[in-house]
Amino acid sequence: MSQLKIAVVIGSIRKDSLNRKLALALANLAPAGVTFEHVRIDDLPLYNQDQDGNQAQSVRRLKGEIAAADGVLFVTPEYNRSIPGVLKNAIDNASRPYGQSAWAGKPAGVIGISVGALGTSLAQQHLRNILAYLDVPTLGQPEAFVQNKEGLFDDKGHVGIESTREFLKGWVEKYVAWVKAHGK
Repeated sequence: MSQLKIAVVIGSIRKDSLNRKLALALANLAPAGVTFEHVRIDDLPLYNQDQDGNQAQSVRRLKGEIAAADGVLFVTPEYNRSIPGVLKNAIDNASRPYGQSAWAGKPAGVIGISVGALGTSLAQQHLRNILAYLDVPTLGQPEAFVQNKEGLFDDKGHVGIESTREFLKGWVEKYVAWVKAHGK
């Protein structure tokens, strides 16, 4: 794998999302030869098993983007101690119909940012449980529960705190190695 393509699924659709900022910052920290492509999830219909035989174009697009990627990076906030509904809906849509999951076998990374001291630890744990069921090999260590602080992101989307930048750079490097080791 000379060029790696990573599909980035951001669990927030908020315009000024901290997790979107984190996803952009991670792309800036990635080693050469790795591209991060954000996939859209805000236009997906609510998952309905009745539609498995005739999935919406937006669902087919999402499944195609996941299939074309070497790995998947989930960058998610924590809503009410779990993952956001929009993220769960995207996961459900792209995992169906049964036996045709776009997620299966795709090496994944899970990370998130929050204003709280616990970062997104519970959302990440819930997401890891879902991904395990869907046969998604997920990077276990290092875990990254990022807390937003003043000056974390500069006006160009880079990480402005040196110790956090170095930690996140190391995290991205481990994730890229994970994708290389587990990719097809």
